[in-house]
Amino acid sequence: MSELPYVLRGLGLALAWFLVVNAAAGVVVAWAADRLIARDVTTSPGFWFGLRLFPAAAASLFVMTLFLPSYWKYEPRELVEGFDVTLTSLAAIALLVIAAAVGRAVLAWARASRRAGAWIRTARPLALGDTGIAAFEIDADAPLMALVGVLRPRLLVTRGLLDALTGEELAASVAHEIGHWRAWDNLKRLAMRAAPDLLVASSAARAIERRWASASEHSADRLAGDDGPTRCALASALVKVARLTPPMAPAAEPISTLVGGGEIASRVERLLDDGAPASARRHHAARRWIGVAIPASVLAAGYTPLLQVVHYATEVLVHTLP
Repeated sequence: MSELPYVLRGLGLALAWFLVVNAAAGVVVAWAADRLIARDVTTSPGFWFGLRLFPAAAASLFVMTLFLPSYWKYEPRELVEGFDVTLTSLAAIALLVIAAAVGRAVLAWARASRRAGAWIRTARPLALGDTGIAAFEIDADAPLMALVGVLRPRLLVTRGLLDALTGEELAASVAHEIGHWRAWDNLKRLAMRAAPDLLVASSAARAIERRWASASEHSADRLAGDDGPTRCALASALVKVARLTPPMAPAAEPISTLVGGGEIASRVERLLDDGAPASARRHHAARRWIGVAIPASVLAAGYTPLLQVVHYATEVLVHTLP
């Protein structure tokens, strides 16, 4: 007997579960984001990035680690049921969500490539020391420093910015963009645009992405240097560039700019403050790893019973929906 109906049935159920879990997780994320933003909670860019990707990640993890193993282990191959209208519709919607995510990713990449291509056409190589990134001087109306690209990043600086900044301010600004590079912020920005979820159409998604952009700018500021002179030089550079350029919203394309995250006043204030010591940040990171390890251990201990629960839930879903 051909296993094609069995495989197609499993694929349809997997897509249906992906949509259901995705939608449920999206509701939870929207509720949590509303509460956190209303209370003006300040946290790391990793938190906001994880929150934005949580619906798609949770749905994918559920399908890959729970539904598919339970279907393979408990679903009889000789009694493959037909395709219900509701489940087929859910699977089709899930496919549309995934296709739309791919389309957003391609569009964002294409826009970034067009912008970078327009800048690069008039670019001249620029020596900025041992940064590890190819740097170019470009012609543009407004002063600009931008990190473009994901796999082969390039640092683009306008002549106006080079003329406006002192040597110390320029070095601090370059270090800021190096911070974006080391944090893979362009890739993260692209990943958020490409997240296959229903949350993308909500105001919560846009609010989370703005919070991530702001937090990533603060993080890159911090990575630019922990010493006082570097922080002061970067704060001075931000003030100069902000006065020379109009307000900018965080870019949807995978491009990081010196003032693209907005909130210049808070960034300058935090740069001129002492900030949290590195040891405290390490303790916070350790607590996060512990918070992940404990649930993972509990899940591993009850994995087989959980597969049975998922299979039972699948059967209930199949026989309940019209």
